[in-house]
Amino acid sequence: MNFEPSEEQVMIADSVDQFGARQYPPGERLHQLAAGPEASAARWREMAELGWLALGQAGGTAENDTFLMSLMQGFGRHLMLEPYVTRCILVPALLESSSAPALAELRADIATGRVQAALALGEPAAGFDLSHVETVAVTQTGGHCLTGVKSHVEDGADAEWFVVPARTQGSQDIALFLVPRDAAGLTIDRFRSIDGHRHARLRLDDVAISEHACIAPPGKGLSVLEAAVDRAIVAHLAEALGSMDAASAAALDYLKTRRQFGVAIGSFQVLQHRMVDIDTRCEEARSMVYHATARLRAPAPVRRAAISAAKARVAQCGLFVTRQCVQLHGGVGVSAELIVSHHLKRQMMLDLAYGNAAWHRTRFSEASDLAA
Repeated sequence: MNFEPSEEQVMIADSVDQFGARQYPPGERLHQLAAGPEASAARWREMAELGWLALGQAGGTAENDTFLMSLMQGFGRHLMLEPYVTRCILVPALLESSSAPALAELRADIATGRVQAALALGEPAAGFDLSHVETVAVTQTGGHCLTGVKSHVEDGADAEWFVVPARTQGSQDIALFLVPRDAAGLTIDRFRSIDGHRHARLRLDDVAISEHACIAPPGKGLSVLEAAVDRAIVAHLAEALGSMDAASAAALDYLKTRRQFGVAIGSFQVLQHRMVDIDTRCEEARSMVYHATARLRAPAPVRRAAISAAKARVAQCGLFVTRQCVQLHGGVGVSAELIVSHHLKRQMMLDLAYGNAAWHRTRFSEASDLAA
């Protein structure tokens, strides 16, 4: 595999770094978190003007995958709060499963930033298992009626539409439904996670939707969902890699400038060894991310094995790197005023997104048996 970035990848990386340096200076992190959705909406409009939102659903090529990974590394380096993975990668991939004209229009609105959407995935008893769905869809005259609870909707606090997986009545098959946030019977509980992202919980009490709101029919919903979530996982892995690189750079800068006993603490051999361990984990994660990206379009068992292997290992590397970086800063490293503490919080949430390391090790084993 050629790890040398193309000219287009370098241009994307430069663009996102210029945006991040201007919109997300490390010293302004607490103000950005306190600013709320209004400030994020302004940044989202600028991202749409830069063409980033359309990039998430532009063409199904391996080259486009590498462009997205370059973009997401920049998101990680600057700890951007905008829910790019959910709105521009995950949901559009789900909407692609239907050829309905209305959904094509919705995808276009997402690409231009006019509409926000999220996937209502997690359920109280499901853990990380995508096939464990207890929400029920009852077919009725002219449409469907949904009842159930979604305990964690990533970046769903400001969404105007929700993609809801549900089992059709009397069937074990999963279908996907599109539900507007103002639907009667839908209750939205908004909250912030430790990394500052805005999530939601949903309760659906006999939520009536039209028959055209089914975007993936029973028997097709699970496979569509798995493929879209795998794509989102790889994007989050690239984000984690960018965050690791930024945290490592911050720690190295601190070792060069912090002085003790009359010398920079970076001259202490034991701390140099720890930086070597950090760099080793970053490069290990980089290789795993590139490998997973290259397998996005492989047959399902091969794709699952590669992505689960990467998810398990990159999560471990990300937590190791950011914990070490926080510790290298000493006691002040855990304070909210230092950016390294925010990188650690983001890595903790990325570790849990769509399955932790233990869950993906099991999935890797199962997928490897099928791919053999």
